[in-house]
Amino acid sequence: MNIGMIGLGRMGENMTLRLIRAGHSVWVFDRSAEAVARCVAHGAKPADSSAALCAALPTPRAVWMMVPAAVVDGVIADVSVHLAAGDVLIDGGNSCYVDDIRRAAALAPKGIHYLDVGTSGGVWGLERGYCQMIGGATEAVQRLDPIFAALAPGKATAPPTPGRAAGGTAEQGYLHCGPAGAGHFVKMVHNGIEYGLMAAYAEGLSILAHANAGLTKRTADAETTPLRNPEHYAYQLDLAQITEVWRRGSVVSSWLLDLTAQAFAADPKLESFSGRVSDSGEGRWTALAAIDEGVPAHVLAAALFERFSSRGEALFADKVCSAMRFGFGGHLEKHS
Repeated sequence: MNIGMIGLGRMGENMTLRLIRAGHSVWVFDRSAEAVARCVAHGAKPADSSAALCAALPTPRAVWMMVPAAVVDGVIADVSVHLAAGDVLIDGGNSCYVDDIRRAAALAPKGIHYLDVGTSGGVWGLERGYCQMIGGATEAVQRLDPIFAALAPGKATAPPTPGRAAGGTAEQGYLHCGPAGAGHFVKMVHNGIEYGLMAAYAEGLSILAHANAGLTKRTADAETTPLRNPEHYAYQLDLAQITEVWRRGSVVSSWLLDLTAQAFAADPKLESFSGRVSDSGEGRWTALAAIDEGVPAHVLAAALFERFSSRGEALFADKVCSAMRFGFGGHLEKHS
């Protein structure tokens, strides 16, 4: 099958290579000539602009955008003028589902199909495959089934779910979730869950890392909470070994834990990381959806707010608290 790929970043390039391996013809465009050259070396066909990519693609065209959410509208504006009725435009990044609804409606009068494909797999997807959550018209989804199937992990990557009737594409690793926006809505919540899982691992491992608190003498003053039973916290725990043992037979085993164990094996004190954790929008949108739906989402919201704190966004609030403590009790800040 023929397809164009715009955006050859951390995922777009590997998705291109996976499609080529499966026998598909892929035309590529990216602002990075080096990224284009790498794909061409594996059999991709180069284009020096989105217009050139669209002109080269056989009709009906399929163009997959793998770009940051902030630039999707600009790319659509550039590409859509070169598309015609019956063509399909795919956003495989992490756009907000509300934007997908708007974009699909704007392209529909021109006869251009718009699909939102939440794509999970990260930098490992070339070998592991990509889980895809798809939104849009059934006709367009069915037409591109060979593309989705080639990118997906495949049935053999997970054992059958007991009690589930076999069949459908979900067991292959891709699913048509519903109309425009449904794919990114499901991926949005997927990422919100990811935030919560990561935060749970991080908090638990931090408690283990500080299980030696009783071995350190604490300052005895009015600003320091005394540790009543220091003998209860006299453990020097090896987190690399703990994460490794959890990988085997534990109810908290997961791919995220596998990656965590790898990180500790390479860098036991995680000294190569500053602790600044970014968020790309999905956690915020998940929290907003929960508010609109009236659904409690305590864990997901707390995980999102912790990411804000990791970037120093709590500093002003902390200063306010410190100022109030000084005001009512003359408490002076302790500096580490």
